[in-house]
Amino acid sequence: MEGKKGISEDWLSLWMGLFIFVLGLGMFIGMDLLGWGIKLNIWTDITKALSSVSGGLKGMPGFTSLFLTYLFMLFITMIGAVAMGVNAGRFILGFTLIFWISFGCFLLGHYAHFAANTADQLKSFGITWSLKLTGEGGFIVALIAGLLVGNFFPGLAKVMQDATRPELYIKTAIVILGALLGVKAAGSVGLASAVMFRGLCAIIEAYLIYWAVVYFIARKYFKFSREWAAPLASGISICGVSAAIATGGAIRARPVVPIMVSSLVVIFAVVELLILPFLAQAIMWKEPLVAGAWMGLAVKTDGAAVASGAIVDSLIRAKALAETGVNYQAGFMVMTATTVKIFIDIFIGVWAFILAVIWCTKIECTGGRIKAVEIWERFPKFVLGYALTFFLMLIICLASPTVLKTANAAVAGMDTFRVMFFVLTFFTIGMVSNFRKLWEEGIGRLAAVYVLCLFGFIIWFGLLISWIFFHGVKPPLAG
Repeated sequence: MEGKKGISEDWLSLWMGLFIFVLGLGMFIGMDLLGWGIKLNIWTDITKALSSVSGGLKGMPGFTSLFLTYLFMLFITMIGAVAMGVNAGRFILGFTLIFWISFGCFLLGHYAHFAANTADQLKSFGITWSLKLTGEGGFIVALIAGLLVGNFFPGLAKVMQDATRPELYIKTAIVILGALLGVKAAGSVGLASAVMFRGLCAIIEAYLIYWAVVYFIARKYFKFSREWAAPLASGISICGVSAAIATGGAIRARPVVPIMVSSLVVIFAVVELLILPFLAQAIMWKEPLVAGAWMGLAVKTDGAAVASGAIVDSLIRAKALAETGVNYQAGFMVMTATTVKIFIDIFIGVWAFILAVIWCTKIECTGGRIKAVEIWERFPKFVLGYALTFFLMLIICLASPTVLKTANAAVAGMDTFRVMFFVLTFFTIGMVSNFRKLWEEGIGRLAAVYVLCLFGFIIWFGLLISWIFFHGVKPPLAG
């Protein structure tokens, strides 16, 4: 699928993500350059599912916004494809099919019976049940659709082959994600010091304890090579898809490795999203911030972690009010989950650099001194974009807190493209996940490691640490 020459996907994802980031910064000079991007709403009436991101463009028809989003993403990815040496015509055809199939899956995932996740939402849509997947359900539908295409429609998959680039899409999304997390981090500065301290402890816990244990189990008991064990350890113990991709780049694993780990991460994140919030309500409703921190630490994708925090916020507030008459302010549990997740996300780049150094100096050393340029060549460049967008938005917001509202509007425009790149990622991950090949590569053993580590100790140890640092800390009462 790669062109014979040209820019690498790693560099291309950096520039694509930064280009969208710069356009989003137009909000700070009064220019809403991304407000026309598509926004999906939870729906039962499909005519109300589409809208534009910007409030100032509410009059724009939803399909117009969608078509402009398609043209923009086609334009920037096509330029990149040509720069990589890919045939432009084949790429346009493949990307067009991928975009519209992926978006159709994402749209289906926003159907109210899949996505509504609070009692208020169920009531507003006049329904009595929902799978409570929020927008994450669209990612799962996209993954399933990709699996079907990749395994049962090889002819269609071949037509889309030149645009089937999950690593390009996810890396671009991660660069954009940095800006969103930078604004969230700035907005969380006013949290209690215990929340911040807990976030720092989450880094130590995830990267030094979880990672080492999962890596040891994968190597010692399941006999995985280092190439497989490292991305698997990152995917299970840290931050799912983003960490697995970054780790795979740092150690120069074959593309199939982080792709397989990412597939498992998405599947298990949905399982966690469906189970853990209700378990937290049952056993932790008297300790609401323990429950929020637990969601941020245990659920392995950003969207699913935040969504699980929102579900917990709703479930526990409702139960506390019904059982004891205590009415907590909304948002503090999801804020805790988000804050913990942010601290974990921030460290992805640091960990990728550490692994790049270790692999250069200890694992794959070929004799002699390792030159700095070798570490630089190995280091995932998109992580630099992630760090840059994060710290720029954080500095802007902290330097002038009055711009926080503008910053939120700016990242809202950027985030629509981050979400769309994620959707493309999950669909194309499914397409390249050929079951026969994956089984030959050992996905059954990967899943066994995942189940053993995640449900055997990571979730429960995370609950213990959350209890230690948040026991007795309560949200303020509603006025």
